Amino acid sequence: MQGLEKSFKQLKVLRGVDIDVARGSIFALLGSNGAGKTTVVKILSTLLKADTGTARVNGFDVVTQAADVRESISLTGQFAAVDEILSGRENLVLVARLRHLEDPGTIADDLLRRFSLTEAGSRRVATYSGGMRRRLDIAMSLIGSPPVVFLDEPTTGLDPEARLEVWQAVKELAQGGTTVLLTTQYLDEAEQLADRIAILHEGRIIVNGTLDELKQLLPPAEVEYVEKQPTLEDVFLTLVGARTDSARTDGEQR
Repeated sequence: MQGLEKSFKQLKVLRGVDIDVARGSIFALLGSNGAGKTTVVKILSTLLKADTGTARVNGFDVVTQAADVRESISLTGQFAAVDEILSGRENLVLVARLRHLEDPGTIADDLLRRFSLTEAGSRRVATYSGGMRRRLDIAMSLIGSPPVVFLDEPTTGLDPEARLEVWQAVKELAQGGTTVLLTTQYLDEAEQLADRIAILHEGRIIVNGTLDELKQLLPPAEVEYVEKQPTLEDVFLTLVGARTDSARTDGEQR
């Protein structure tokens, strides 16, 4: 995309945004709330038209070839778009049928296995945890094998374990050749997942590069020998894992 600008009445949301995403990579668009991340995704997914500038997705112009763009992409928003009344498998089968794909049952079973949801596949989604719903949501977005996937703040509101589950799912997408554009306000998320990172601030890209390139923008770190203390995430995952293992052992003994 080049020179994207978008205003809502007197509010300028995008002020000339340039981004180039390599095929099969994970590109993270960082920014605080209101920076314009979701506006960029809506323009690229043909849900919104830019005031000026051009954008191409999978080689197609988002304005003149909008139908081709829509066939090439999948969009996962900030909240899981799943039907809680249906089971996980039924959600997947429904989307496969809507896309007029052959053998929707096999497609659903393959995705359940890929996202470690096979055992929960027959359960109603209302019983799923936040991480399971998000993984199902991402699985639904892959039906039809779109070459480009937009993930708009995919881990918002998730607990630490669920975030790690989603991170693993996103990594597997890129390993399978899917191009991922990820928007997030979590710095650690971009650090863990992205091949390249751009920071959007007040409607402009202020920096764009790999993690190593961005780190070089700061003065070299001073080397100090300190005792490494566990992070809160380390404590949480260790305790939760210990409780889970203990509960499984007790269950087996009974």
